[in-house]
Amino acid sequence: MKRQTSYLIALGILWFAAPATAWGTIVELKNGMRLEGSVGKIASMSDDPLKTPTAGAVDNQLIVLVDNDLKRTFVSTYQVQDVQEAAPTPVERVKIDQRVAVSGRSVHAVGEGIRVTPWDEFGRRIYSMQTARGPVDVIQGITEITPQWTRVEGLMADSPHVWDMRIRTSSIPRDKLSQILMRRIDPKDAAQRLQIVRLYLQAERYRDAAAELSALMNDFEDLKKQFGKQYEELIQLSATTLIDEVELRKETGQHNLAYGMLNKFPGDKVASSTLLKVKSMLTEYQTAYERRDKMFNLLREHLAEFTDPAQKPIVEEAIAEIEAELNINNMDRLGPYMRLSDDPSLKIDEKLALGISGWILGPNDSQENLAVALSVFQARDLVSNYVSNRKDVDRRSILEKLKGMEGGSPAYVSKILWFMKPPLSNAEPETSSEIPGYFLMRVPGVPGRSDFFYYVQLPQGYDPYRKYPTIVTLHGAGTTAEQQIDWWSGSHSEKAKIRTGQAARNGYIVIAPIWAEEHQFEYNYSAYEHASVLFSLRHALRHFSIDTDRVFLSGHSMGGDAAWDIGLAHPDLWAGVIPIVAKADKYVARYWENARNVSLYFVCGELDGNKREVNSRDFDRYLTKTNFDTTIVEYRGRGHEHFQDDIQDIFRWMDYHKRVFFPKEYDVVAMRPWDNFFYWLEVSDFPERSLVLPANYPEARKSPVKITAKVLATNGVLVNSGTGKANIYLTPDIVNFDERMTITYDGRNYGNGVKPSTEVMLEDARTRADRLHPFWAKVDTNDR
Repeated sequence: MKRQTSYLIALGILWFAAPATAWGTIVELKNGMRLEGSVGKIASMSDDPLKTPTAGAVDNQLIVLVDNDLKRTFVSTYQVQDVQEAAPTPVERVKIDQRVAVSGRSVHAVGEGIRVTPWDEFGRRIYSMQTARGPVDVIQGITEITPQWTRVEGLMADSPHVWDMRIRTSSIPRDKLSQILMRRIDPKDAAQRLQIVRLYLQAERYRDAAAELSALMNDFEDLKKQFGKQYEELIQLSATTLIDEVELRKETGQHNLAYGMLNKFPGDKVASSTLLKVKSMLTEYQTAYERRDKMFNLLREHLAEFTDPAQKPIVEEAIAEIEAELNINNMDRLGPYMRLSDDPSLKIDEKLALGISGWILGPNDSQENLAVALSVFQARDLVSNYVSNRKDVDRRSILEKLKGMEGGSPAYVSKILWFMKPPLSNAEPETSSEIPGYFLMRVPGVPGRSDFFYYVQLPQGYDPYRKYPTIVTLHGAGTTAEQQIDWWSGSHSEKAKIRTGQAARNGYIVIAPIWAEEHQFEYNYSAYEHASVLFSLRHALRHFSIDTDRVFLSGHSMGGDAAWDIGLAHPDLWAGVIPIVAKADKYVARYWENARNVSLYFVCGELDGNKREVNSRDFDRYLTKTNFDTTIVEYRGRGHEHFQDDIQDIFRWMDYHKRVFFPKEYDVVAMRPWDNFFYWLEVSDFPERSLVLPANYPEARKSPVKITAKVLATNGVLVNSGTGKANIYLTPDIVNFDERMTITYDGRNYGNGVKPSTEVMLEDARTRADRLHPFWAKVDTNDR
């Protein structure tokens, strides 16, 4: 089990020893993920995972299966880093007596859910689903509860259904789970009540375990002496869990919330070592706030001593901005200024230069030259206006001004772009709500069509100076963008005034485009649908502070179909793609090679119609060939659902993934004219033999254009493409501009006279809106 349970075992607290013991295997993947359960291998995703291979069969089983009784996880053997046997772990299993259906109609496919009633105190509910015969109601009952998963089976009824489904135990509301468990036991039997304590303990629900144990000791006075120490240890573990939550909030930039949690930290019965840690964390915050105040005082002192009448107004403007916007997320920019603020060898103007330039360029590029510092400060506003993409901006005039400024060079502009706030961070949303950080945004649409809209939820304590990981989530048929926000960020707590879901906890921005037409029931693979997603993302990049290396694309049902296709069509945009109950169709099968360039995490239901059969061809490609980072999760006995059960595992997976924007080598394919930008290469003029529009799909004898691109060790790039034209974009990550370079496109050299350009950089940052990786130069193969 996890470290805290190991801590309990080390203390000898597990009188909690459970009658059942789990033996498993730990599979460590190259991407850092760890899977635990019983391990097997299969040759194809179309195979029955429960079937034993026949004797003498060829060993071509390249798909690793890890089964933890809740779900089966499939990965490629090529992605396995290590395999270890796990230590035996005690597992509490609570059986719930129900009239289980042993005969009747077996459920081999679960239709789309129509209605699912809440669990009652007996652990029963009605699951209504759509089938070929019309709506069907199935009475289900909880028959077994373990710390991690719960077995749900079909019960006897007028029309019984034999059905074994698994759900995550944490998905059952706490109060309802407690009711179900308490009805299962005799409250006068201490041994049975201890079983409930063990269950909560092994689930690492320490507060619940402590509450149950406290109630037990109150009812059985003779147990207080026996279990008093264990109760105290549960309180310590509960406090440790709370500290872990504070640290998570702190690491994700939710400093006000973290500081408030520390100030309200419960001290009763908590170990002194834990309270010392709380005090240390509070002191760390207080020290940071004091350091910020000291920065303010020093800046004011140095400003008062600065007397140059020509430069003082702009220096005052810069210092006023720093005072207004300096905070715990960006105060490191003034680190060099603070270290050298009392250096007698530096003049006042040099000290002010360190502060102002550090504010604009970051601590590693702060300057002692005040003229340079003021130049980059003035250039920053020009740059921000240019990349805002507003129609009222005179971009040509801005370029002319930047040409005459030292701060307008590509080297400085690249730093300005990195450290500046989003250019439209102060723009008004289309609508706002009473929920903090929740907005509806309008995006200018494609010519001849209406504008696009998307919802966005910002994390608690959002700061435009901090870069946030982001999820772009696509709704399914019959669901809404607002529901996608709720799925990821959780519902809004009126009492706490925050959302309580995993995206909120982990400090993610969530973007939910309204991407489909009203009454649309399938994804059409169209340019309009791609634009609704990509335009929304670029619009959000201009308004909100997004870490473009940590943007994940996801979707449910037909939104999952869209995420799968858009993820493969534009693999350079995503840190990972997460299709949920998605189906492979059309271009997905033709673009399968692009999956080498983007990590994929699929969530499926074992009984979701024929999805496994439909998807198996593409799944097999991802799992049986090299250099694919693909994970496929299949929940046992489940159908076409939203799978909120998996959200914590999804966030763990996302923690291990980050986009690599400058790969040294990549191969991609394309068949649609708008699937034409890959990393640092933009192509156009597709050959007719490779072009298939969605309305004409499929067309006989058409094959995708294949593009290969490589960064050369000899200072250059090599591109082979079957397209007519291309723009090749360059940065210092790709070539050294100070040395001779070779830019080869389809056998022709275009490397002469390529120089960094502020105009190229700003145009790129304006159109792509990725301020973290702006291009410095462009080679247009049409210019030759």
